[in-house]
Amino acid sequence: MNTNLIRADVVAQTGIDEAMIERLVHAFYAKVRQDGLLGPIFDARVRDWDTHLAQMCRFWSSVALATGEYQGNPMIKHVDLPVDARHFDRWLELFEATASEICPPAAATHFVERARRIAQSLELGVALRAGALPARGTRFHRQTPVAAGEGEKP
Repeated sequence: MNTNLIRADVVAQTGIDEAMIERLVHAFYAKVRQDGLLGPIFDARVRDWDTHLAQMCRFWSSVALATGEYQGNPMIKHVDLPVDARHFDRWLELFEATASEICPPAAATHFVERARRIAQSLELGVALRAGALPARGTRFHRQTPVAAGEGEKP
């Protein structure tokens, strides 16, 4: 199935469009910036929020609508971050709440299903980079908390 057909099917089933993606991304990152756990990590790395938000809109356009707008490697941006399971859980909690607030149910489900897979993949990448291989059904928890300012810029 080509990407135009996939996109048309997603739009027909969920109502997702670029405007919805932009509303979701902006509302979600407004929450992230205010969050006591995630905010300091982003504040230490994101220098230009307008650029970051535009990039995240392209990312979610690619993820949700198969547009191919995002050209990058999310894993490289995340593997050196000072995060573990609790950060990914909080990220998902905020994302799910925001999707439920901004999107109709079918669209929220579409976004959240993808967000969960992304979080799981990124958490495994972070764990492997830290030299850990969590057993099936377990999560990655750092032995020593890492300061928010450490790691690479997302």
